[in-house]
Amino acid sequence: MAKYLVIVESPAKVKTIKKFLGANYEVMASNGHVRDLPKSQLGIDVEHDYEPKYITIRGKGDILAGLRKEVKKAEKIYLATDPDREGEAISWHLLKALKLEDKKVYRITFNEITKNAVKESLKNAREINMNLVDSQQARRVLDRMVGYRISPLLWAKVKRGLSAGRVQSVALRIICDREEEINNFIPEEYWTLDALFDIPGEKKPLTARYYGTKDKKAAISSREEMDKIIKELENADYKVSEVKKGERVKKAPLPFTTSTLQQEASKVLNFSTQKTMRLAQQLYEGIDIKGNGTVGIITYLRTDSTRVSAEAEAMAEEYITKTYGSEYAAAPSEGGKSKQKIQDAHEAVRPTDLNRTPAKIKDSLSRDQFRLYQLIWKRFTASRMAPARYETTSVKIDGGEHRFTVAASKVIFDGFMSVYTQEDEKEEGNTLVKGIDASTQLIWKEFDPRQHFTQPAPHYTEASLVRALEELGIGRPSTYAPTITTILARRYVAKENRNLYVTELGEVVNSMMKDAFPSIVDVNFTANMEALLDGVEEGDVNWKTIVSNFYPDLDAAVRNAEKELKEVEIADEVSDEVCEVCGRRMVIKYGPHGRFLACPGFPECRNTKPYFEKIGVACPKCGKDIVLKKTKKGRKYYGCIDNPDCDFMVWQRPSDVKCERCGSLMLIKGNKLVCSDENCGYVTNMPKQEKEPVC
Repeated sequence: MAKYLVIVESPAKVKTIKKFLGANYEVMASNGHVRDLPKSQLGIDVEHDYEPKYITIRGKGDILAGLRKEVKKAEKIYLATDPDREGEAISWHLLKALKLEDKKVYRITFNEITKNAVKESLKNAREINMNLVDSQQARRVLDRMVGYRISPLLWAKVKRGLSAGRVQSVALRIICDREEEINNFIPEEYWTLDALFDIPGEKKPLTARYYGTKDKKAAISSREEMDKIIKELENADYKVSEVKKGERVKKAPLPFTTSTLQQEASKVLNFSTQKTMRLAQQLYEGIDIKGNGTVGIITYLRTDSTRVSAEAEAMAEEYITKTYGSEYAAAPSEGGKSKQKIQDAHEAVRPTDLNRTPAKIKDSLSRDQFRLYQLIWKRFTASRMAPARYETTSVKIDGGEHRFTVAASKVIFDGFMSVYTQEDEKEEGNTLVKGIDASTQLIWKEFDPRQHFTQPAPHYTEASLVRALEELGIGRPSTYAPTITTILARRYVAKENRNLYVTELGEVVNSMMKDAFPSIVDVNFTANMEALLDGVEEGDVNWKTIVSNFYPDLDAAVRNAEKELKEVEIADEVSDEVCEVCGRRMVIKYGPHGRFLACPGFPECRNTKPYFEKIGVACPKCGKDIVLKKTKKGRKYYGCIDNPDCDFMVWQRPSDVKCERCGSLMLIKGNKLVCSDENCGYVTNMPKQEKEPVC
């Protein structure tokens, strides 16, 4: 009979760990949390030191009964939940729910689900770390306070089904701020000038970019400036004034953290953060490898650390030396710990065995599992390899007082790049003439002047939003995916072609949160809160001190907002559309997907149809009304009411003012009017009365 009981979180781990431990051990799963705050109420006794009121989660009664049965038989109980704050809290809740205070209970953690790691964890069993538990409790209580106090206010002032969250609302604000920045961006004109030179004996011409004068770099901001420079260069003699050779080293990338894994998987594999985490969880918990049984093939997936164990360093050095050669193996690592202390006890996300190459186990993995594992395997292998080295050449070409430059580099040792190149760092090849020097003869062939306009900051993608949240210190690895999933599910944000766009509903909620709860959506406040939670983990801050300082201000803000905030008007505004069924004037109503036209004779007449807000501007293609519309995912745009017969559409609100330069439609951007024809680039101040209305 089994003497020892091991309790893990996920049923997927049970079979694997049981196989490692043998007949003396019984392994069972809690299926995640077994206790939580009640759904029907706040669940925090604000009158008595903010004590949480935990209850058994509905549906977990049978699981707890089964665990209690095994607890009675066991001499020792090992709580083997995940190695992070959340896992520590689950172990503590199990201790309380199963009444294990008088039993021999030990906490064990392993960073990878392999035989050695699991057996080693038993030798290093410890007590539950209450600092980690309290840090998780503080986060849970703070999130509950924000959600349960503010969400009902949004239901009352906007509509039911909305929600606010401590991290979610800040993420929404970051996206809204970027959207506003893009909408108010005024493009500025600039030009580039390339000169093409023939060199005797060479087939391809040499292309050099205009730098400025010999004394300083200069930008070209207009056609007039460009024409003046070209005129001055018409009869110039061109000569090579300087050739500089050098060497550049490109360091290997760090191994993945949760955040960088989510970012790279989004860019390279087009995975959502949620999908990346789901697949990584499967790779961590165990894959049935042909000939090996079930084994975890990557380390724990929720980590802020780039640290790598000494054993993994040695494994990598041996594999790289054997496979690529000793010159490809990097010098011993100095260790790359993140500045933040949270979850830095973990290692980076890496394969548990480098010899288990993606190609070897491809048949045991699904297509998406294989692609993610290959990305992790390549990144870790590359991180332990020598830097790449480039030979660089820069050339200065003078013509009169003006200067052109050309630079090129070529790989002389590929190092880590033989395995892995980051998606956003792929080099563009630029080759130079061999042996170019001051005596090289240059024959001017032609100029290639090009007009450009500056571009606004790009819309956030899931990858860039994760990066922004991490850089600002908001949330933690485990929160990024659920945060993005929530704001998409609530339709605050729409996702189109990877980009995240704010919907009308998102604008309303963000505006309300900024007005009524400025600290909740303040980036610095939220980042500071994360630092305080880290202080709890370190044992420097009492978790109830954080909660008791936070709640009174929140309570006062909610009470004030209940009185001061006006409801978002969802009034039945009468339209000029006539109901085809009964002849009444239709009214504008507000539903889950925005506004629509409905007959006021409901329920006798149930006629409805889409509502399009006319903006008083005629379509430049057919002369009919331009109306405000939304994509299927909720992003606003302006299009012809006669769609699909007329395909006119723009993302910015059009003005009825025409461009003075080319006659095109002008678009409203902040307090400016910008020509819709990008090749024109005309910009003027907007009449005060024509400022774009706030929805």
